[in-house]
Amino acid sequence: MAVKQIGVISDPIADMLTRIRNANGARHPEVRVPSSRLKLEMARVLKDEGYIAADDVEQNPSGAGETLKITFKARPDRKRVISGVKRISRPGLRIYARKTEIPRVLGGLGIAILSTSQGVMSGRQALRAGLGGEVLAYVW
Repeated sequence: MAVKQIGVISDPIADMLTRIRNANGARHPEVRVPSSRLKLEMARVLKDEGYIAADDVEQNPSGAGETLKITFKARPDRKRVISGVKRISRPGLRIYARKTEIPRVLGGLGIAILSTSQGVMSGRQALRAGLGGEVLAYVW
């Protein structure tokens, strides 16, 4: 299953989240997205928070670049752990949050992924560290 890149993607993070949303809804066991450092860090946060099982970086045999393989997690009742994903800050409208204004997703049931000066982290980690930053996405 090769990832074909057609044209230029203006928002690679939204592309990654859309691929996750679509593959999760279609009950695929994994999804592959073109890799970058920011996408790797977002996948690490999802793994640390228990939303995905694994994230691996693989080199394409054609030499077209690296892909990030995200393996989904399922609950014992065969439902998916991820029920929703939403892009918040986008290229046309950046959204930032101060350390006192970090958003709570679904009253604490979901997570916000933030890009801070100390790296990409979940809203809970940013709150503990006393950091604000750009709100990249919500996952619940």
